[in-house]
Amino acid sequence: MNIYDKAHELARLLKNSPEVIEYKKMMKKIKENEENKKIIEDLRKKEFEVYSKQLQGIQITKEEMEAINNLYGIIQHNSVIREYLEAERRFSIMWQDIIKILGEAVDIDFNNI
Repeated sequence: MNIYDKAHELARLLKNSPEVIEYKKMMKKIKENEENKKIIEDLRKKEFEVYSKQLQGIQITKEEMEAINNLYGIIQHNSVIREYLEAERRFSIMWQDIIKILGEAVDIDFNNI
């Protein structure tokens, strides 16, 4: 069996994995509700802004932290968004593990070029 056949086999396994199935299901639910979609978009935007500031060594304001905490409060009471974020987390962990395994197999450190 050649490497491309194995890649297609991995693709099929991924497509049918519980992590991918659940993540896609929850993505669909988020996309069907504009309010939930906007909350996720706002959260991503605010998290990115805070992360960017941290990388630059810029102090995060009290208002910025309050805005993120308010979003987290909304999310705690929204089961669809909570389930979406949990499904996303599980998928991301699986995906990172697979990339790590493949990277180690070819002995290439993509972070150290």
